[in-house]
Amino acid sequence: MAKPDLSLLDAFVAVARQRSFRQSAKERGVSASTLSEAMRRLEEQLGVRLMNRTTRSVTLTEAGRRLFDRLVPALSDVGEALDEVNHFRDTPIGTLRLNVPTPVARGALAPLLPDFLAAYPELTVEVHIDERFVDVVEGGFDAGARYGESLAQDMIAVPLGPPQRYGVYASPVYLARRGTPCVPEDLLEHRCICHRFASGAVLPWEFEKDGRTLRIEPRGPLISNSVDVEMRAAIDGIGVAMNFTDFAAPMVADGRLVSLLEDWLPPFEGPFLYYPSRRHMPAALRAFVDFVRARNASVRP
Repeated sequence: MAKPDLSLLDAFVAVARQRSFRQSAKERGVSASTLSEAMRRLEEQLGVRLMNRTTRSVTLTEAGRRLFDRLVPALSDVGEALDEVNHFRDTPIGTLRLNVPTPVARGALAPLLPDFLAAYPELTVEVHIDERFVDVVEGGFDAGARYGESLAQDMIAVPLGPPQRYGVYASPVYLARRGTPCVPEDLLEHRCICHRFASGAVLPWEFEKDGRTLRIEPRGPLISNSVDVEMRAAIDGIGVAMNFTDFAAPMVADGRLVSLLEDWLPPFEGPFLYYPSRRHMPAALRAFVDFVRARNASVRP
């Protein structure tokens, strides 16, 4: 039996992780037919079927599962070995793969990228938007970004952005028609625009003032998993929405929305970059962590 090329094994792991030729091909920047041909060649060389394919799904055979379980740590060791060599370069090369939710991508990550990419022109940053909390190792990512309450205890966490605040917003037309809420309890009489999270939950709106915490169950005519849809609905006078203040700021500044109950919404800790403890951190991740820490030190009061 001829030993398979390392690139074929790497392609197999990519498809096995995603259970999809199309998604794996998109992430690797190749065609699905290229990956399918690579899998055909690998199975032919090994003389065993590794995957069961249909038009809708990809599942691993028992042989494929065993190979995947052994290859993941082995390929990780190969990557670490190459990263050790990378440390001898003046400028790291490679790809940094990050898994982040939309608010973090928009508010914390995007402002960092221009300076980071200018400092490391040979690096490629791949940003995968995902509202779920994922296992970054299992997903093939170098790091993720989430808020502190979502972080696992075994992860290393580095602050990625400054403190943030939520705000409650409604259009002038809506307020003229329904009145302005003065305390959180008033929202029980208003039409609220609700957000459904990736977990499926619609969470209470939380308020705090003078040591008193209130949780309001929002009720209203619209539920969405898109903050863009929710804020447009608020602008159109459908109801009251809650969102990050930095996202809503332009809409408040030009008069499309009015900020409400500001003294009930204190700031909270910003997002964190998180990653697993590793014997050898990938050079691209090391460069980004050092960059974020240096940026944090420069803005520290």
